[in-house]
Amino acid sequence: MKLKHLAIGLLATAVTIGSFATAPAVAKDSIFIPVFSYRTGPFAPGGAKIANGYTAYFDMVQKRDGGVEGVDIKYEECEFGYKTDRGVECYERLKSKGSIISHPNSTGLVYKLVPKAPGDEIPFLSMGYGMSGAADGRYFPWVFNFPTSYWSQASAFIKYVGAESGGMDKLKGKKIGLIFLESGYGREPIPLFEALGEKFGYTFKHWAVPGKQMADQRSQWRKITRWNPDYLFIWGWGVMNPTAVSRAHEFGFPMNKFIGVWWSGDELDTGPSGEKAKGYRAATFHAPGAFADVHKDLLKHVYNNDMAAAKKRNFGDVLYNRGMFNAMLVVEAARTAIKKHGTKIGGKEMRWGLENLNLDEKRLAALGMAGFGKPIQVSCADHEGSGPVLFQEWTGTEWKIISDWISPMSKTVRPMLEAAAAKEAKKWNYEKRKDCN
Repeated sequence: MKLKHLAIGLLATAVTIGSFATAPAVAKDSIFIPVFSYRTGPFAPGGAKIANGYTAYFDMVQKRDGGVEGVDIKYEECEFGYKTDRGVECYERLKSKGSIISHPNSTGLVYKLVPKAPGDEIPFLSMGYGMSGAADGRYFPWVFNFPTSYWSQASAFIKYVGAESGGMDKLKGKKIGLIFLESGYGREPIPLFEALGEKFGYTFKHWAVPGKQMADQRSQWRKITRWNPDYLFIWGWGVMNPTAVSRAHEFGFPMNKFIGVWWSGDELDTGPSGEKAKGYRAATFHAPGAFADVHKDLLKHVYNNDMAAAKKRNFGDVLYNRGMFNAMLVVEAARTAIKKHGTKIGGKEMRWGLENLNLDEKRLAALGMAGFGKPIQVSCADHEGSGPVLFQEWTGTEWKIISDWISPMSKTVRPMLEAAAAKEAKKWNYEKRKDCN
C-alpha cells in the first residue's frame, strides 16, 4: 500500500516537474505584416527583386535588433502573380492574421483595396505608385503613397528637361512624348503632363503599349520616330522596359532624351542592351548600388557575409533597394506607433504612425541610409510627403546618379491632387475628414 502511494507520489512529482519544463515562455508582442509578392507571371523578375529586398530588411531588423522596440516582426508572403483577383484573395486571407498594414505592390490592387481599408481599419502604403489623389489624407485617411506620387514625379520630369533645355521658358514649342503600358498605372501621369503642357507651352503626345505588344512595340516606335519628340518618357513595367530600350536603339532615338519612370530604371531594363543602352535615364527616390551602412548590416545579418548568396537575391540592384527602402518605411512607421501607443498596435495605431512619420537626415543616418534617400515627413493631410526626385543614368554596365534632388512642382500639383481626391472620394461616399487640415 505504501509502495502504491509512493509510486503515485513520484508520478505526480514527475508530472509537475514536466509541466514546469515544458511550460511555454510568455509570448512576446509581435506585429504581422503581409507580403504581397509576385514571383510568377509576366512581371516576376521585378516582383521577385522587390520581395527579396522587402523581406530581407524585416529579417535584418529581427535578427539584429530583436524586432521593433522589443516587438517581433512576423510576415508571410502571399504569391499573387500580379493578378488583381488573386491579390484580393491574399488580402482577405492574411488580414485575419492581424495585418497592421498592407503593401499591395500593384496599382490595380490598390484601387480594389481602397474601399476595403476604412471598414477593415488596415492602412496601406503604395510607395510611389497607386492612386495619385490618395496623397490628400483628408479624403483618404487609410491610403499612403509617400515619398512622392506619380503626379509629383511627373512634374519633376518636366523640371528636369526644362533645366536641360536652358530654363522652363525654353519648353515652349518643344515636343514631349510618353510611351506607356496600357493600364491604370500607365495612364496615371497623363493628366499631369497635359496640364503642364498647357502651362509651359510644349506639345504632348502619347502611345499605349497593350500587354500583348510589350515584347514587340515596333508599331509604336515607328510612330514615335516619325513624330520625333525632343524628349520621350516611358511609364512601363516588366518586359516592356528592356524592349523599349532596345527599340530606341534600333530606331535611332537618342538615349539621353529617353527617360523612364522609377519603375523603368532597374538593371533588368538596361542589362539586356548593355552598352547600347548607355545614356538612358530614369527617375528614382534612392541611390543605386550596395554602398550604404545598411547594406553592410544586411550582408552580415541576413546573408552571413556571403556576397555570392546575397547577389543571388539581387542584393544592391535598384528594385532590391526599393523593396528594402519600403520595408524601412514600414518599420519606422511601426516604431513611431509603438512609441506612442505601446507594444500592442493594430491598424488604427499603425495609421497614426504613418501619419506622424518624420525621417530627418539624422534618423536616416542612424538607420545606415546616409546618402541613400531624402528625409520624409508625413501628416494627416499630406500622405505623399512631397519628396524630391533623383535622376540616374545607365553607363553601359551600371546606374549612376546624375542630378541633384529635384523637388516637384507642389504649387501646381497639390491643387490637382486635391481635386482628384475629392472626385475619387465621391465614388466611395467618403466624406472629408474633420480631424486634419
